[in-house]
Amino acid sequence: MTEFFKQPRDGWPGNSGGQMTRAPLRYADTKRLMMFSGRANPALADRIARELGVGLGAITLKTFSSGEVYCRFDESIRGADVFLIQPMCANPATGLNANDALVELLIMIDAAVGASAHRVIAVTPWYGYSRQDKKSDAREPISARTVARALESAGADRVLTMDLHAGQLQGFFGIPVDHMTAMMLLANYFADLNSELVVVAPDAGRVKLNKQFATLMGADLAILDKERPQQQVAEIARVIGEVKGKTAIIIDDIIDTAGTLRAAGDAVRQAGAERVYAAATHPVFSGRAFENLASAPFERIVVTDTIPLRPGAPSNIDVVSCAPLLAATIQRILTHDSVSEVFAGKNHLF
Repeated sequence: MTEFFKQPRDGWPGNSGGQMTRAPLRYADTKRLMMFSGRANPALADRIARELGVGLGAITLKTFSSGEVYCRFDESIRGADVFLIQPMCANPATGLNANDALVELLIMIDAAVGASAHRVIAVTPWYGYSRQDKKSDAREPISARTVARALESAGADRVLTMDLHAGQLQGFFGIPVDHMTAMMLLANYFADLNSELVVVAPDAGRVKLNKQFATLMGADLAILDKERPQQQVAEIARVIGEVKGKTAIIIDDIIDTAGTLRAAGDAVRQAGAERVYAAATHPVFSGRAFENLASAPFERIVVTDTIPLRPGAPSNIDVVSCAPLLAATIQRILTHDSVSEVFAGKNHLF
């Protein structure tokens, strides 16, 4: 596994006109800005804080022997804009599972409200339960909506997230949602590939996103005809589009068990692609993900650090940090500047 911290390419959204360049925070802003990390991804929180030139606030977080989560802010936050950095993901290093991370975030929000914070912003780049955004069968819950209601009920004033599984998730909230995308960061990784490129959408639902990515890269577009006979199982029927002799990049928002991704890589390779890459924002990597990726035909698999990698990751996984992007967004929220200008207004990919 390799970590990359590359700057956006000149002239691309996210760097046009110096969009990603941040002026130093003013003294009044640093007095109002307070950042705290949960236990889900403290490494990402530390990178964001270093980008902003501030320190993470002192907070006590622990899990009792009963399994209950405890939180206490160890310094006054009265009147501050409090940013709580906590993706809703598991972290084996700190002993959290995804549900623990969600509950911990809710308790942190409640504690901040009770401590008289001026605003409480939940920075949760990986939004848990995002794939349960609709009823696919009778008597199923819409769990993504339940999570949104829980965040609001706990007292969050706004939510900062990245690459939601579906754009309509923003409609579950009655508070502002700042939706970031890592697509430009991922595109920047592939900017130096000197070959004929084709961007491959893993299914019809990702065509718009992949079309924008292909336009950004100056590449062709292909689509996989995919069916799901059951949950977390997918079958690739055929590749729609020309991939023969080209370098294929399969782009998605999430890699979970990677069974679908491995099948997609095999299908593209069998269709004649010369080289195959994969890229996604959120490396969930559950179940047999590492085994599937190790046996897949990908030269490199590129993800961001919205979720920390558990031990045992294959050596062909590269991590691009989203900390500079999140830091730029946090600064704009703090100073009441336009967030969409970070992407030149091109962060609506659905």
